[in-house]
Amino acid sequence: MEAFLSNYQAVIDGFSWTIRLTLVSALLSFVLGVLLTAMRVSPVPILRTIATGYTEAVRNTPLTLVLLACGLGLNSSLGLEFSDSVQWNVYWLAVLGLSAYTACFVAEALRSGVNTVPFGQVEAARSLGLTFTQNLRLIVLPQALRSVIGPLGSVLIALTKNTTVASVAGLGVQEASREMKLMFDQGLVPVIPTFIGFAIGFLVLTIPTGYFFGWLSKRLAVAR
Repeated sequence: MEAFLSNYQAVIDGFSWTIRLTLVSALLSFVLGVLLTAMRVSPVPILRTIATGYTEAVRNTPLTLVLLACGLGLNSSLGLEFSDSVQWNVYWLAVLGLSAYTACFVAEALRSGVNTVPFGQVEAARSLGLTFTQNLRLIVLPQALRSVIGPLGSVLIALTKNTTVASVAGLGVQEASREMKLMFDQGLVPVIPTFIGFAIGFLVLTIPTGYFFGWLSKRLAVAR
């Protein structure tokens, strides 16, 4: 354990990149998830078809393949680059893959929340002359979000753990699990204490997140 603690800077660097990946991907996946939800409940058939097809296709595809498509497909084959720096380029490719994948689960959670909004409220809003967009923005989504805070917390926890896939899917993103592997490859640390140390690090990130979203869901629960 002393050898593990003596490399604390590498551990801190790894988890700092994990947090960056998680937060930026969470923000982008939430925005895309809201857009997909709006399309799936839209009165326009083509928008519903596109959103449903995307959601079903991506969320049933392994995350490893999604990240490989970003690394090998978009970057290596099509030459898509976000930065001249290799480190930041693979970071944004990982963010793209994680966001595209996680947005599907955000959309499913939000759609279930939309289904909890009483239809009478939607009809009342229509009778007042609100458009579909106004109805969604002012009436439906605020209630839907409050009813699915718990599930969204679970999605965020899953995203935090999914960041470990980014380093093994051909991207080589600098994050916690990659730092652990590098420490093993260099023979700097014993295996079992290091595994335990990094596991504790992820527990420190995920357990408080679960408790916070559990408290928030009770605090903002919609009274029916």
